[in-house]
Amino acid sequence: MKLEIKNKSGESAGEIDVRPDVFAVPEKMSLVHQVTTAHLANKRQGTAKTKTRAEVSGGGAKPRPQKHTGGSRQGSIRSPLWVGGGRAFGPTPRSYRQSTPKKMRRIAILSALSSKYRDGNLVVLNDLDIDSGKTKEMASVLDSLNITKSVLVVTDVPNENVITASRNLNKVKTLPAHVINTLDLVNKSTVVMTVDAVRKIEDLWGGVYTKDVEESTPKPKAAAKPKAAAKPKAAAKPKAAAKPKAAAKPKAAAKPKLLEEIGLSSRNLNVLLNSGLTTSDDLMNKSKKDLLEIKGFGEKSYLELCDKLKDSGIKDPENIFENEG
Repeated sequence: MKLEIKNKSGESAGEIDVRPDVFAVPEKMSLVHQVTTAHLANKRQGTAKTKTRAEVSGGGAKPRPQKHTGGSRQGSIRSPLWVGGGRAFGPTPRSYRQSTPKKMRRIAILSALSSKYRDGNLVVLNDLDIDSGKTKEMASVLDSLNITKSVLVVTDVPNENVITASRNLNKVKTLPAHVINTLDLVNKSTVVMTVDAVRKIEDLWGGVYTKDVEESTPKPKAAAKPKAAAKPKAAAKPKAAAKPKAAAKPKAAAKPKLLEEIGLSSRNLNVLLNSGLTTSDDLMNKSKKDLLEIKGFGEKSYLELCDKLKDSGIKDPENIFENEG
C-alpha cells in the first residue's frame, strides 16, 4: 500500500510504502463513537454541587403559625419552595469516567485514521521544518496544501517551532504521533503528518488489527482428494407378491341405545323408565297412540322424543310410530 508524499509547497515528492493494517482498517463507526463518548466523559470534572435544605444556613424557626394565617403550612424558610432555600435533587460531585479496553481505543484510532485516508483528507509531508516559529510560515504551508478547514498537524516528536507557529491559527492543533486520539481525528477535517510520524504510528500500532488483513490474503487451497471409485449397486431384490386382502367382515348390528343416552329431559326420561321402556328398540315397538296413553307423557313430550331420536341418528321416527299404529 502506498501513500503520496508532498513537500511544503504542495508539490508531489514521491510515494511511501505503508502498512495496510494501519491505514486500511475497515470503518467501525460504533467503536469510534463509543471511544469518543468515553473520551468526552473522562474530560468532565464532575465537581458541580448545590446545597440542599440541610446545608443552607438559617431556617431553624417556623416562619409562621401552622393555622389561621390564610397561607400554606411552612416549617422552614430554607424549604426548596422558598426563594433562597435549598435545591431539591441538585447535582453532587461524581465521577463520569468510562473505562474502555486498550485494544478498542487503538483500533478506533486506526479506523479513524483509515477513514481520513479513504476520504482524501490525509496529507503526508516529507518534512515540516519551520525555523523561526512564525505564524505566517505555518499559514503559508497550509495555503500551499489548499487546506482551508480545521487541521490536525502530527509530528513524530514535539516540535516547539511547529507548536509556536500553529497556536495562533484558528482551528489548527498540533500533536506528537504517540498521543493522537480518536476525538482529535474525528473533530478535525484534515490530518497533516510527516513521514517520520507515519513510521512512528506504524511502530506503535502496527499489528494491532489483523482480522481483515489476514482474510484479504488468499490462502492456498488444499489439493483435492481423489474420489473413491463408485461401488456397483447390488441387484434389486424382486418384490414379494402382494397378499390377497381378506374379505371384509359384515358389520355387526348397531346396539340399541339406552334412553339415558338420547338426551331427554329428566321428567320425560323418568316417565318412560317407569313405564318399562329402557332402550330405543323398546320405543320402536310402540305406536304414537301407545306412547300418548302413558300417564304423564303428552304431545309435547312426544315431540321432544322425536327430536332427540333424530339427533341420535334415527331417521323419521314419527313415521315409524305412525306405521306401528
